[in-house]
Amino acid sequence: MDIKLSQCFIAVDDHDEALAFHRDVLGLEVHDDVGFEGMRWVTVGAPSQPGVDIVLEPPAADPNASPADRRAMAELLAKGMLRGVIFSTEDCDATFERLSAAGGEVLQEPVDQPYGVRDCAFRDPAGNMLRFVQPRAR
Repeated sequence: MDIKLSQCFIAVDDHDEALAFHRDVLGLEVHDDVGFEGMRWVTVGAPSQPGVDIVLEPPAADPNASPADRRAMAELLAKGMLRGVIFSTEDCDATFERLSAAGGEVLQEPVDQPYGVRDCAFRDPAGNMLRFVQPRAR
């Protein structure tokens, strides 16, 4: 069996703000930005991984979500309680410097972790944690 990652999802509360960050700050390419049944389908991805899309979608995009569920998801997103994405990088420190200079909200400066990586973390405009991991040389 041969399976590969095709798409993952990040909750965002403002597509334009999310696009500006993920495209202009992170350097991801916009793969799709289309309207669909009253919604907006936006995907971005790393140029080095053309077959993998990150879908930027509202936190309760399911049309069957109740108003209470939509409020709860929006509140969790605002608190930064929804999961984010981990990116790999060849140079954690250079990535940190570039994102910091672009105004990224720093959660963690580069640090060597006991499990064999050097990493740093930022928060995107919607509150999601984005971690950047560089494997340490062995």
